[in-house]
This record gives sequence, structure tokens and C-alpha cells, in this order.
Amino acid sequence: MPPITALTNVRVFDGHTISDPSTVILDGEVIGRPDLTPTKVIDTQGAILLPGLIDAHIHLHGIGDLARMAQYGVTTALDMGTWPHERLKSLRGQKGMTDIRGCGLAATAPGSVHSRIPTLPREALVANAAEAEQFVLDRLAEGADYIKVVADVPGPDQVTLDALVATAHRHGKRVIAHAVSLVATRMAQAAQVDFITHAPLDGVMSAEEIQQMVAGKRVSIPTLIMMKGVAQKLKGDFGAACKTVSALHSAGVPVLAGTDANNAPGVPAAVPHGVALHDELELLVACGLSTAEVLRAATCLPAEYFGLHDRGVIRPGYRADLVLIAEDPIQDIKATRLIQRVWIAGQEITRT
Repeated sequence: MPPITALTNVRVFDGHTISDPSTVILDGEVIGRPDLTPTKVIDTQGAILLPGLIDAHIHLHGIGDLARMAQYGVTTALDMGTWPHERLKSLRGQKGMTDIRGCGLAATAPGSVHSRIPTLPREALVANAAEAEQFVLDRLAEGADYIKVVADVPGPDQVTLDALVATAHRHGKRVIAHAVSLVATRMAQAAQVDFITHAPLDGVMSAEEIQQMVAGKRVSIPTLIMMKGVAQKLKGDFGAACKTVSALHSAGVPVLAGTDANNAPGVPAAVPHGVALHDELELLVACGLSTAEVLRAATCLPAEYFGLHDRGVIRPGYRADLVLIAEDPIQDIKATRLIQRVWIAGQEITRT
């Protein structure tokens, strides 16, 4: 029989507010019914319980990345480009560590900036629309949860992007577009992608472009912590990225918290796994999202939009991915850093 743990005197974030003290039951890997008899009781003394945090944009390099994210309460992460396939496969389903979903390789084109990554396999280079279907089929055969494309100039032309997205949609897969410029963002929208990751550093999206996001029911993953690093190290207007995020949010475009965490050599900005998500939450608040909206951007919203229907909220039957923090993040988003305990699928991790 799995252990049944009662977290007593705990104040729960319900997606909008922090509740009065109550009891939450952990029944093995899931949140249990309130009438279950616990075998263990933990008095939280009024601490705050959040759903496990979800980072909607990371890159993995080894098992240490999973361990680091778990330390910071990131219980699920969405990988946006890891290779070889065997590496990503080996990091799935690790007990007591951050649970991941992934796309494997992202589609780019010969001659693009991404094509110059020294370790990038030839299979990532999609030269024309005729090669699009095979790229998607190969990723599906590897178990990709979604498809990622790189919109850029130079990069895949519009016809190729269109073919990649159409093929993925035909096979029931969501498509995420890397787009760091206004032109790339326009190309991604024209291709009918589902998510646009990054916020442009070369200007603010126009009202018309933002309404196109709304009409297309697209989702933004702006990775502000990465864009800030890129603007500081290379070039670009981070203020423009923040204005775009503010405008997207005001227009009703869903905004998800993602960091682009990575530790690969030669990347424009090194963003650390785990802790960077807390930086991202603070940057989103600075863009005008309320603290409750920002918490949703890192919990229920990525779960909803990526089809992770077993997590993101604290309700009986859902995965027991939980983060216990000392103070109220509705009052100050920095409180998410004050982590006391973390559970992943009901297993409490050892924090160092």
C-alpha cells in the first residue's frame, strides 16, 4: 500500500487566491480524497502550497539538470531541443526528478544560424517543403510530444515552415516556433503555429500582429530571462520585448513562464536550470501580469496548453507535484524562492 500523508494547516494556491489553512492528502503519486486516513502527518504551520512549477522552455544536457530543477520546485519541464535522441529518452521518467516532455530536434535549414551549431545533426536541416513530412515523421517515431520549428532569416522559407506546421497538425501535434525577431514572428504566425517562444528584441509587435495572435489562439512563451541576457551580451532592445509581453497580456494572449535554461557552450546567454524560473516570474510581474496570473503561467496554464491534464492544480486525483513555500507569493512573487519542501509524483525530494 502506498503511504498516505496529510499536510495539515496548509494554505493552498487555488489558481486565484491563497486559501485559509486546510489539509491536503497525498495518496501515493496523487493527491488523495480528503476522507482518507493518513499514515503520516506533516504540520506545515500555515505555509503555502503551490502546484509544482512548470518551466515551458528548457534544454537538457544531463541528469544533473533534472536534479537542479527539482531543487527549485520545477517539477515538470518542456524541453525545446535536445539531442541525440538517446539522451532525451534516457532523461524521461526519472523517479524523484523533474518530469519532462520534449520535441527532440528542432527543424531549421541549411545556412541558418542554428545550422552552425557544431553538434547539430544533419536530420535537423530541412531544405524545402518536400523534406518537411519526413522530418515530422522522424520526430514522431522518436516519441516527440510536440514539434519545434525555427523561424529565422536565413532559415526555412515560408513554404517550408507552412509544410512543417501543416504536417505536424495533420498528425495531431502542437507546434512551437522559435522566433526572436519581428520578421520571424510574422513568418511563424503565417505558418499557423500554436506557440511562439521568445519575445522580439528588434521592436514591439504591432496591434495588428497581436490581434493575429488572439485570432489564431496562439500562446506566447517569451523567455524574458534569456532575452534579457541576449540583449546585454549581444544586442537588442529588452525594453521592446517587455512592451510586447505587456501588450500580448493586455490583449488576452496566454503567456507561459519559460526560461530557455541551458548550459551549452557558445550560447548567447547562459540561463541556469531551476532558479531562472523564479527570475522569469519576477520579470513577468514587471511586465504587468498580476502575481496570481504569473503563478498560473507556471502551473495550470502550461499544463492546459500542453495537454498535461494530470497536473498544474491541487485537486484530488491529480499528480502530487507540490511545492511548499514559507510566505505568500500573491503578496510578493519573490516568495516562490522560499522553498521548504518539494514533492514529485508524491515523492518528497531531498533538498540540499
